[in-house]
Amino acid sequence: MSLKIYDWPTGPFPARVRIALAEKGLLEQVQFERINLWKGEHKTAEFKAKLSYSGTVPVLELEDGTIIAEVNAIITFLDNLDDDQSLTGRTPAQKGIILNMTRRAELEVQEVISTYFHNATPGLGPDVEIYQNKEWGLYQLAKGLRGLRHFDELLQKQPYVAGDEFSMADIALVGGMLFAAMIDVEVPSDLTALFAWYKRVQERPSVKQQIDRGFLDGSKL
Repeated sequence: MSLKIYDWPTGPFPARVRIALAEKGLLEQVQFERINLWKGEHKTAEFKAKLSYSGTVPVLELEDGTIIAEVNAIITFLDNLDDDQSLTGRTPAQKGIILNMTRRAELEVQEVISTYFHNATPGLGPDVEIYQNKEWGLYQLAKGLRGLRHFDELLQKQPYVAGDEFSMADIALVGGMLFAAMIDVEVPSDLTALFAWYKRVQERPSVKQQIDRGFLDGSKL
């Protein structure tokens, strides 16, 4: 099976799919095509018409031309290529909880940090950031910091975001932590459970590989 993924190699959202690929042992089966975020290649009419209406990466293209956009949809596809749905849940209850916590990590952390980046900082530059609202961006940053505190409290009670096992929900929160590091968002030092979890998941080869790609340098977004 041959898979093609359109992304930017150090984008925080593409990082989540690359972590999933590594967890599933599928990296060697993927052809990556770079979409330059700094040049706004993901916002062109051609890209939106062919690959992603919302103008976002990553996007997965199958051998028959089928297009699957959005991170969670791609990871769900990858996790169902074998009989071990370790990332998205093996039972109906696990599936529901993992999806619930994945969306919470997105809505309360990664997506709001993204909104802050695109509105209250130079973002991807004037050619891409056509409209910015700094006040809204700062409000979203405050929301993101509250979200991180929520996950710290959660991780005081359980080892991983959705329970006892590493899952797609952890990958989503990793995405938020990577994004925060890239754009120098300071995570409060008293969130000790969150930091302990992050240190533990960084020991996974799939996560360490993404950090080693340069995620601590925001200029490499």
